[in-house]
Amino acid sequence: MKWANLYFLGYVVLLGGLVAALWKIGVLERVGAGWTAIGIVIAVGLGIMVSVSSSGRKESIQIEK
Repeated sequence: MKWANLYFLGYVVLLGGLVAALWKIGVLERVGAGWTAIGIVIAVGLGIMVSVSSSGRKESIQIEK
């Protein structure tokens, strides 16, 4: 498993714990299902962007003529 996948898996577990805590407190009932789904999609998108940006080395390839 690549480090980016492991990072994203950890992020999803963290996000799941956060959603469970907000549900247990009762915050999600006041916010509504639509806004909760939108927030989760945005959070997962941010997690994908961060995990991809922090994965591996980015190198420039120099081509000599």
